[in-house]
Amino acid sequence: MSRSPRILISGGGTGGHIFPAIAIANAVRKALPDAEVLFVGAEGKMEMDKVPAAGYRIEGLPIRGFQRGSILKNLALPWRILRSMWKARTIVRTFKPDVAVGVGGYASGPTLAAAQRAGVPTLIQEQNSHAGATNRMLARKAARICVAYPGMEKYFPKDRILLTGNPVRDEVVRLEGKRPRGLEQFGLAEGRPTVFVTGGSLGARGINLGIEAALPKLKARGVQLIWQTGTPFHARALEAVQREGYADCRVQEFVARMDLAYAVADLVVARAGAISVSELCLVRLPAILVPLPTAAEDHQTLNARALTDRGAAVLVRDDRATADLGDAILALIDDPGQRHHLTQAIAGLGLGNAADAIAAEVLRLARN
Repeated sequence: MSRSPRILISGGGTGGHIFPAIAIANAVRKALPDAEVLFVGAEGKMEMDKVPAAGYRIEGLPIRGFQRGSILKNLALPWRILRSMWKARTIVRTFKPDVAVGVGGYASGPTLAAAQRAGVPTLIQEQNSHAGATNRMLARKAARICVAYPGMEKYFPKDRILLTGNPVRDEVVRLEGKRPRGLEQFGLAEGRPTVFVTGGSLGARGINLGIEAALPKLKARGVQLIWQTGTPFHARALEAVQREGYADCRVQEFVARMDLAYAVADLVVARAGAISVSELCLVRLPAILVPLPTAAEDHQTLNARALTDRGAAVLVRDDRATADLGDAILALIDDPGQRHHLTQAIAGLGLGNAADAIAAEVLRLARN
């Protein structure tokens, strides 16, 4: 090319969309340091802070999703969609990208649609085992669809699918030699069963209620617990742990060093978001998955079943977490053989170097 390629990356809303997008951008810059990268996100969402912190420019769209349980909050939704479509067209016209990448989230739809109307080649990064309606629609004109699971030809044109896995942050899944540092970071003792509970960057109410109910059992068994609660549940979790006198429970609103938490964990309890599942496959940890039941088209349950159907994880339903989660944790803590079986099964499902593979495809499209 006669100039540096211009890459437009859109999506966000949660860490599960933002961090993979940043991983792709980093891989592009690693392969071609002079590439120009511009992000498009949703105003007021966490990408507006996380992306600049990673060193990239971002533009915000006034897009929002449908607000359940509030008719008044949705009255302005059509106007927000129209404004977002107009702004996305303006961004495409002024930035003049050579390729546009969508990773999911509210901003992806208007941005990729605007790019496709302008004749810009587009790449979709589908994270889940069940493709959402927006990506299925955009795929009709997409140049490439990078997927994390086999069998996605039931949603997308087979000749445009590339099986890459999900891009995860390298530093999160590189655990070699980090266990001593992790024990020190969380103030934990070697030789004790350790469970890492994470509901993602925003927390998970079903998991939090299940852990709160299980605190007496876990304390009695001598389990060391790292409990990432998210902001809404944090104060309540602190009170519950203090009330129980559970000195070996580390309550954190957000765990910045996921690698250190993984490095010390014997077992992980998590939602079944696409990136969480991909990370667990790469760090090869036994896991209990509690899918978010309100996720679009119940895709988290389908993500979980992609593992549980292969004997690679245990599934606990969200509406059963309060009653069943504690017993499920203790059953695995007391059964090293089953944990080993889960570890062996999940190890065969991880696809590494996804960000590099996607970045290579992005640059190929940009050059063409």
